[in-house]
Amino acid sequence: MNSVMFLVDILFGLYLMVVLLRLWLQLAQADFYNPFSQFIVKATHPLVGPLRRIIPSLGRLDTATLVLALLVAGLKLFLLNLIAGVVYTNPVGLLLGATFEVLREAFQLVMWVLIIRAILSWVSQGQNPMEFVLHQLTEPFLAPIRRILPPMGGLDLSVMVAIIALLFLQKLMGDLMGFF
Repeated sequence: MNSVMFLVDILFGLYLMVVLLRLWLQLAQADFYNPFSQFIVKATHPLVGPLRRIIPSLGRLDTATLVLALLVAGLKLFLLNLIAGVVYTNPVGLLLGATFEVLREAFQLVMWVLIIRAILSWVSQGQNPMEFVLHQLTEPFLAPIRRILPPMGGLDLSVMVAIIALLFLQKLMGDLMGFF
């Protein structure tokens, strides 16, 4: 059963990250016509499209995508517990668990995007379209750090500081909530 739980965890976790990435791309107003953005939109549109007809957006927040993220996280938790032999009888508990799962995956997603951006900055010469979108996503986090942190002879330590801050926040939430 561990192999089935692993597979469910990975598949639902990856799709949840794609859904959260769509939400993040919309909030950051990233380039919609970028090939990377187009992949994210096309991967999530079959489920987000019908939800958008039912659930309106609140300003820049695409609530249909947020609801889809909660549904994917809730289904993931429900299936993992079902495989383990535990059945959720309390829908509020499932919703709360799904909310914490979305937060956990959001922290993981931001950390992975920061790591990928740092690696691409070493390898790429700025010609990669994915690098442009990653720059649009991460610059709101990194620009304030760069204003505080002085330049270190060509080294940009803002990514490392942001990752340490994310790990701290994740541990803090784990301490406060008993999750993560």
